[in-house]
Amino acid sequence: MKLMRFSGREASVLRAVDFAIGTIGADIVLRTRMDAQEALDILNSFLDAGYIETVPAQQYHVERRAFYTTMFEVNPAFVHELKKSLIR
Repeated sequence: MKLMRFSGREASVLRAVDFAIGTIGADIVLRTRMDAQEALDILNSFLDAGYIETVPAQQYHVERRAFYTTMFEVNPAFVHELKKSLIR
Protein backbone atom coordinates (compact mmCIF):
# COMPACT_ATOMS: atom_id res chain seq x y z
CA MET A 1 0.00 0.00 0.00
CA LYS A 2 1.15 3.50 -0.83
CA LEU A 3 2.32 5.73 2.03
CA MET A 4 -0.39 8.17 3.04
CA ARG A 5 0.56 11.83 3.30
CA PHE A 6 -1.50 14.41 5.12
CA SER A 7 -1.31 18.15 5.53
CA GLY A 8 -0.59 19.54 8.99
CA ARG A 9 -4.27 20.23 9.67
CA GLU A 10 -5.34 16.79 8.49
CA ALA A 11 -2.71 15.15 10.68
CA SER A 12 -3.83 17.27 13.63
CA VAL A 13 -7.42 16.09 13.22
CA LEU A 14 -6.30 12.46 12.93
CA ARG A 15 -4.21 12.77 16.08
CA ALA A 16 -7.24 14.22 17.90
CA VAL A 17 -9.33 11.13 17.17
CA ASP A 18 -8.69 8.46 19.78
CA PHE A 19 -7.71 5.34 17.83
CA ALA A 20 -9.09 3.02 20.53
CA ILE A 21 -12.47 4.43 21.55
CA GLY A 22 -13.24 7.32 19.20
CA THR A 23 -13.87 10.99 19.95
CA ILE A 24 -16.88 13.28 19.71
CA GLY A 25 -16.75 16.34 17.47
CA ALA A 26 -16.67 18.83 20.35
CA ASP A 27 -13.53 17.20 21.76
CA ILE A 28 -11.85 17.24 18.34
CA VAL A 29 -12.40 21.00 18.11
CA LEU A 30 -10.98 21.48 21.62
CA ARG A 31 -7.92 19.30 20.96
CA THR A 32 -7.08 20.82 17.59
CA ARG A 33 -8.05 24.44 18.41
CA MET A 34 -9.48 24.67 14.90
CA ASP A 35 -12.60 26.31 13.62
CA ALA A 36 -15.45 23.79 13.82
CA GLN A 37 -16.31 24.13 10.12
CA GLU A 38 -12.72 23.48 9.07
CA ALA A 39 -12.46 20.39 11.29
CA LEU A 40 -15.81 19.19 9.96
CA ASP A 41 -14.65 19.60 6.35
CA ILE A 42 -11.53 17.53 7.07
CA LEU A 43 -13.53 14.84 8.85
CA ASN A 44 -16.04 14.67 5.99
CA SER A 45 -13.17 14.16 3.54
CA PHE A 46 -11.85 11.35 5.76
CA LEU A 47 -15.36 9.86 5.83
CA ASP A 48 -15.42 9.95 2.01
CA ALA A 49 -12.03 8.21 1.86
CA GLY A 50 -13.09 5.63 4.43
CA TYR A 51 -10.37 6.47 6.97
CA ILE A 52 -12.85 7.64 9.62
CA GLU A 53 -16.26 6.25 10.56
CA THR A 54 -19.11 7.57 12.64
CA VAL A 55 -20.64 5.62 15.51
CA PRO A 56 -23.12 4.21 14.67
CA ALA A 57 -21.82 3.86 11.12
CA GLN A 58 -24.79 5.34 9.33
CA GLN A 59 -23.71 8.80 8.25
CA TYR A 60 -21.74 9.54 5.12
CA HIS A 61 -21.54 13.29 5.67
CA VAL A 62 -21.93 14.94 9.02
CA GLU A 63 -23.81 18.22 9.07
CA ARG A 64 -22.80 21.17 11.23
CA ARG A 65 -25.73 20.87 13.63
CA ALA A 66 -24.84 17.26 14.48
CA PHE A 67 -21.05 17.65 14.45
CA TYR A 68 -20.48 18.35 18.15
CA THR A 69 -22.34 15.24 19.33
CA THR A 70 -21.23 12.80 16.62
CA MET A 71 -18.71 10.13 17.64
CA PHE A 72 -15.84 9.61 15.19
CA GLU A 73 -13.53 6.61 15.17
CA VAL A 74 -10.74 5.37 12.94
CA ASN A 75 -11.68 2.65 10.48
CA PRO A 76 -9.98 -0.52 11.80
CA ALA A 77 -8.87 -1.45 8.27
CA PHE A 78 -6.61 1.62 8.13
CA VAL A 79 -5.28 1.87 11.70
CA HIS A 80 -1.75 0.64 11.01
CA GLU A 81 -1.29 2.70 7.85
CA LEU A 82 -2.63 5.85 9.54
CA LYS A 83 -0.37 5.41 12.55
CA LYS A 84 2.66 5.01 10.26
CA SER A 85 1.72 8.14 8.33
CA LEU A 86 1.48 10.21 11.52
CA ILE A 87 5.04 9.49 12.65
CA ARG A 88 6.95 12.75 12.45
